[in-house]
Amino acid sequence: MRAALAEARDAEAEGEVPVGAVVLVNSKIVGRGHNQSVHLRDPTAHAEVLALRRAAHALGNYRLPGSVVVVTIEPCVMCVGAMIQARVEQLVYGGPDPKAGAVDSHLGLAAAPHLNHTIDVVSGVLARECGDLLRAFFESRR
Repeated sequence: MRAALAEARDAEAEGEVPVGAVVLVNSKIVGRGHNQSVHLRDPTAHAEVLALRRAAHALGNYRLPGSVVVVTIEPCVMCVGAMIQARVEQLVYGGPDPKAGAVDSHLGLAAAPHLNHTIDVVSGVLARECGDLLRAFFESRR
């Protein structure tokens, strides 16, 4: 989670919503990403999607079996969908996202029995630090 938080801080330094993610395979980081939707003018440039793209490129496969995605906030529908398509084994996230979270806050997509893949979920890892970073970012914008 510390590596994901470092990515989130990079996003913040770029004026992006401070969300960061890393993808691990065999406990080694194979992909990193932070929100870049504004900078790239790309609504899909969320931290998780960028980290998945980089991991897939590094491993030479769009499927990432055995992988773990670590992200600072509960992923949205798009990001969970990308993880399902990549066959991510485990998701570890920091704080909940009561507005757009699609794992525990709404929809339960990571464990949806009607989808072709499910993802183990660990939540609340460094939740306070992850949440504080987001809160401070949005408070500075008000």
